[in-house]
Parts: sequence; structure tokens; C-alpha cells
Amino acid sequence: MLSSYAPPEKVRDVTYGEDGSRVRTGNAPQNMASIRNLAIAALRGDGWTSIASGLRWASRDYLNVLSLLKLAT
Repeated sequence: MLSSYAPPEKVRDVTYGEDGSRVRTGNAPQNMASIRNLAIAALRGDGWTSIASGLRWASRDYLNVLSLLKLAT
């Protein structure tokens, strides 16, 4: 399991399967990496040490994402 101290590149590759991504043209790869980094930082900021668990939690209900980003209570 990845600890909260794993570098973002490692988390993105293992959790998101970034090396297998088919996003390859223009600015899309960098934009996707930025969005993934935002998600990782938001989950870590909220106290999640397992990013995979945090992503599963966030995907269960859109209100979870809004509360994580402090856009809803």
C-alpha cells in the first residue's frame, strides 16, 4: 500500500494507471496530470493516507467531492 509520503508520480501511475493512459496529444497529458495532482492533494489535505480508498469514497456520491473541495457542507 502506498503511504502518504509516496511521490505524486508514483501515486498517479499506480492508482490511476497513468502509464497506460491513451491521452497523448497536445496539452492533454499535462492537464490530466494536473487534475490528478489536485485530487491527490485534496485527499491528502483531508487526511486520507490511502488515495485509492479516498477515490472510492469520492466516487460513491458527488456530494463527497463537493465537501472535499469545500464547495458544500
